[in-house]
Amino acid sequence: MTSETIHLSPPDVGSLEEQYVLSAIRSGWVAPLGPEVDAFESDVARRLGRAYAVATNSGTAALHLGLLALGAGPNQVVIVPTLTFAATANAVVYTGARPFFVDCDPLTGNIDVGLLHEVLARLRHEGRRVAAVIPVDMFGRCADYERLLPVCAAAGVPVLEDAAEALGASRAGQAAGSFGQASVLSFNGNKIITTSGGGMLLTDDAALATRVRYLATQARLPVAHYEHTDIGYNYRLSNILAAIGRAQLQRLDAMIGRRRDMRELYAKSFASVPGVHLLGEGDPGDNFWLTVIVVNPHEAGWSVNDLASYLRDRHIETRPVWMPMHLQPVHAGVEAAVTGAAERLFATGLALPSGSAANEAQRARVEHAIDSFLASR
Repeated sequence: MTSETIHLSPPDVGSLEEQYVLSAIRSGWVAPLGPEVDAFESDVARRLGRAYAVATNSGTAALHLGLLALGAGPNQVVIVPTLTFAATANAVVYTGARPFFVDCDPLTGNIDVGLLHEVLARLRHEGRRVAAVIPVDMFGRCADYERLLPVCAAAGVPVLEDAAEALGASRAGQAAGSFGQASVLSFNGNKIITTSGGGMLLTDDAALATRVRYLATQARLPVAHYEHTDIGYNYRLSNILAAIGRAQLQRLDAMIGRRRDMRELYAKSFASVPGVHLLGEGDPGDNFWLTVIVVNPHEAGWSVNDLASYLRDRHIETRPVWMPMHLQPVHAGVEAAVTGAAERLFATGLALPSGSAANEAQRARVEHAIDSFLASR
């Protein structure tokens, strides 16, 4: 048995990225900012149909800046899905505001819009200030923006779309990252495209983009000496890393196609297995970032832990669905509106290797291991 580990979603980089990085180094622009950053911002904004883009050193930084630009601060609430990665909630806390967690739709993992409507009405009745709603496009599928955006607009609350996992996805023909007053992407090493580490805020609001750009560069005033009237942050993206992102963006559609192939492999493997389904299956705008299976152990006769253990012994990485934020010790006592949907997905969901870098031999290994597991049950 090979000891090579098949990872969940490793970086997919090659000769094109090497060419772009070498060109950036030879240009002399090796410090943060430079022509590659400018071009990367333009490339992504054009792809998503946004007017402005600000590249940052992480998706978390972009979330933090977006919230600050929307006015989030102490004595305010920001609504966050409870089913998300910690960064979404952490960025709220950085501003001094408090997160309010809302449960998910059990079929998609995205925020439950009906429950969100109830929470907004309750907070408005209590006279509390809601600075923003941050829907997360979970595992590469857009939230239900046809319903969500009118709900937030009626409540007078801006939307900051967390599309960290969803570049290349769409909803009703509109690109992920193009919804709300602003949106955020992540280019972390495990995302659908990577800059090693990095992120981006996008918006159609010129004043908001200017504010974010200003805060991201230490809030330095445009004078010859160093002068500051605000606390700023060192949040801008390196010119070298932006060069990687430009090459990756050219390959995005092909990488989505290979992730789609992995999804189809899993759909075939589990098609006739009782009690097993693919989370969010059938969404035409999916970017296939991660494939998640949901298992009813009473019907299937096995649990996600059984499969995870079996695959781990064969050096195949899997990962549970995010542990809900309202269960995290660091957020003990934070307000939440929950139905149990996120907790059930945490207990019964499992993310399987989905990366576009997987070769045919690795895909065959994964398929064989799953088939062997199912045959043994």
